Amino acid sequence: METKSIMIVGVGGQGTLLASRILGNAVIGEGYDVKVSEVHGMSQRGGSVVTYVRYGEKVYSPVIDNGGADIILAFELLEAQRALPYLKKGGKIIVNSQQIDPMPVITGACEYPANIAGYLKENADTTLIDALSLAKCAGNQKAVNVVLIGVMAKNTDIPYDVWVQTIKNTVPEKFLEVNLKAFDLGYNS
Repeated sequence: METKSIMIVGVGGQGTLLASRILGNAVIGEGYDVKVSEVHGMSQRGGSVVTYVRYGEKVYSPVIDNGGADIILAFELLEAQRALPYLKKGGKIIVNSQQIDPMPVITGACEYPANIAGYLKENADTTLIDALSLAKCAGNQKAVNVVLIGVMAKNTDIPYDVWVQTIKNTVPEKFLEVNLKAFDLGYNS
């Protein structure tokens, strides 16, 4: 199997790290070699968080270069636009339609870019989803990460049952029901 590269991007507090753990555990469960690298900006203050997940028969480095990501899983529109150069030709970007203003926008130093969704759709195979609404339907708006994992799971060769078992093994018991529902909402969206 050729190595697959998935880039997860978002801002601090969105659950990107849990999403990368779920992804990493799912592919390990299928017998693949997995390398994960987390790059934190000012994650506690809403800054960018990027995680690289690479898996295959044998993976030597977790780093994804420009033009190397098979899938970009973006938890926020601006982060999706920033990550777009990393997408492989023929790759897929899955984007939460949520907009989270970065500090320069909050302070009034600049404006949030207009029509990012349109730009993404013009430049890549883009799946845009309102993961926040689906997470609220699941019972907790913080389940956006698992909604997006559900959407992404449909674009992998990993069976549905493996994803469900991985979530059961990774998510704390008190949050399990919400996260399983969030995964199903994303998977079936």
